[in-house]
Amino acid sequence: MDPLLSLTHRRTFLGRSMAGLGWYALNSLLGMVPARAAETAASRGAVNPLHHPARAKRVIFLYQAGGPSHLETLDPKPKLAEMHGKPMPESFTKGQQIAQLQGKPLVCFGPQYSFRKFGQSGQAFCELFPHMGSVADQVCVIRSMWTEQINHDPAHTLMNTGSIITGRPSMGSWVLYGLGSEADNLPGFIVLLSSGRGGQMQPIAARQWSAGILPSKFQGVKLNSAGDPVLYIQNPEGISAELQRESIDSINRLNQLKQSRQPDPEILTRIAQYEMAFKMQSSVPGLVDMSDESPKTLEMYGARPGDGSFASNCLLARRLAERGVRFIQLYHRDWDHHGGVKQNIALKAEEVDRPTAALIQDLKQRGMLEDTLVIWGGEFGRTPMSQGGDGRDHHIKGFSYLLAGGGVKAGFSYGATDELGYEAVESPVSVHDFHATLLHLLGIDHKRMTVKFQGLDVRLTGVSGSVVTDILA
Repeated sequence: MDPLLSLTHRRTFLGRSMAGLGWYALNSLLGMVPARAAETAASRGAVNPLHHPARAKRVIFLYQAGGPSHLETLDPKPKLAEMHGKPMPESFTKGQQIAQLQGKPLVCFGPQYSFRKFGQSGQAFCELFPHMGSVADQVCVIRSMWTEQINHDPAHTLMNTGSIITGRPSMGSWVLYGLGSEADNLPGFIVLLSSGRGGQMQPIAARQWSAGILPSKFQGVKLNSAGDPVLYIQNPEGISAELQRESIDSINRLNQLKQSRQPDPEILTRIAQYEMAFKMQSSVPGLVDMSDESPKTLEMYGARPGDGSFASNCLLARRLAERGVRFIQLYHRDWDHHGGVKQNIALKAEEVDRPTAALIQDLKQRGMLEDTLVIWGGEFGRTPMSQGGDGRDHHIKGFSYLLAGGGVKAGFSYGATDELGYEAVESPVSVHDFHATLLHLLGIDHKRMTVKFQGLDVRLTGVSGSVVTDILA
């Protein structure tokens, strides 16, 4: 009798009966079934109305996993070139955190390639990246990023979730939670992975796109870059779409019954995800069918659809953006260059230079760049000191990021590292500053979007972070 008595307590009775009556009254007014009402509520987002006018509607994050060297990509250092082979001045490194070079002789390692100035803005890019240089007047380069974590996994976790504590929501999940989705038949947060040549293959854990303490409907959905984009996307032989629809309706009715007796956000998530899975069976095949893309577009990206390359993923990212996906994250691996920087960075440039520029150009041609924030960068940079004679170690004191569209200044360079590229000394930008700025461009005040967890107001930016107003258009 104890469970029955607990259900008849006055507060429980009033709370559950009023919630239930209100729920069904709302459904009757709106003409919705509970699952559809929950789905529509989720699509609006928690920040409604926005805290301030948004400049961007969506994000495409070209995440270069492994730690690209800023010294061979976006940050020219002629003084470091002059000091190549000479001891690194102790004034730069004394008492500083160094990864695998700790306690070893520190020798300056000059940039392995020259830099050129591009466009009317005269922004400097490594000569290996002429295509990215060709859009110099469309992008903002931040040369003063810094982070707190010197090893890959915690650095990925900090960059993606704003915390090194496992279980915090990823930035894509926060964005989807705050803004909801504009996609009717695709997830609002999609992840694509690719790898190539020229570096160590560092693993990427699924927790980097986890919803953490948020309901799991906000987690990222990973699509396969090669083969079937989603496992079991086709119905088994003998199962028609009508039969599949009947099965899902029956399952959802059972879930709705359980929700009415034992309210739980994860039950609503389950209902919504069954609906989404059914919709994806019809939407995903059309998404990955590139037959409607012109040969000129494929050539611009350097894409061969279905090959799982970064180029093909960039083209797919544009198609996802067109379909209303809110946050699209492409992980491209093999940037961990502890050795052979000169050879390996050339291989990576072949893979990412053309498609990165093509994505920016393509979005601009379609009128989408102004409300799409494109980001290019990794979890940290590389040391100006050599490792093993021809490599670079992990580096957290200074590195570079590239941003385009979505309300950032075009043809603009911000911040600087010192003359050797060791530390961000002019207008440093922390990971939390970066996250605060990203949310600001989407119309969200990072201090006001919080979720109560274990008695604390949890947010993407933790207890710090400031909007980098100087890069806003």
